[in-house]
Amino acid sequence: MSEPTAQATPQLPYHRDFPVGWDELHRNCRALSWRLLEKGPWKGIIAITRGGLVPAAILARELDIRLIDTVCVTSYGIAEEGAEAMKQGELNILKGVEGDGEGFLLVDDLVDTGKTARVVREMLPKAHFATIYAKPAGCPLVDTFITEVSQDTWIRFPWDMEPAFATPLAARNT
Repeated sequence: MSEPTAQATPQLPYHRDFPVGWDELHRNCRALSWRLLEKGPWKGIIAITRGGLVPAAILARELDIRLIDTVCVTSYGIAEEGAEAMKQGELNILKGVEGDGEGFLLVDDLVDTGKTARVVREMLPKAHFATIYAKPAGCPLVDTFITEVSQDTWIRFPWDMEPAFATPLAARNT
């Protein structure tokens, strides 16, 4: 018995699925805040949209930062019409920020291949780049992160999910 597409694990190059709930995300953002508190003070936060928006809000609260800006970047798109799997496409900068990032936190939810991170680091070379999750290809580009996951893992953030029926594991193998 095969799974419907909506329940399938993401397509190549992602072989593992890592769902993250709101509670876990919040705990990891607080852990990131503890590490960043020691490295401050910070002038402000620059969130990489869209994934960096929620972590930036939590960090802003925990670090008592009021100045928040965004770098608006697109790099992921739907792999095929109606497919759940995502693919990394052409990088587009929709909005940048002034300056070199000195004294600022640059925040994203994760660093994957490093494609977005390289471009944003070139724009803001003096910013301190912080993410919750880091994959091996992107780790060297991040200054601070909480959890490293394998390159072949698709992280499912809570803002990308909705509750749905899941086939029991025993039934999937029949």
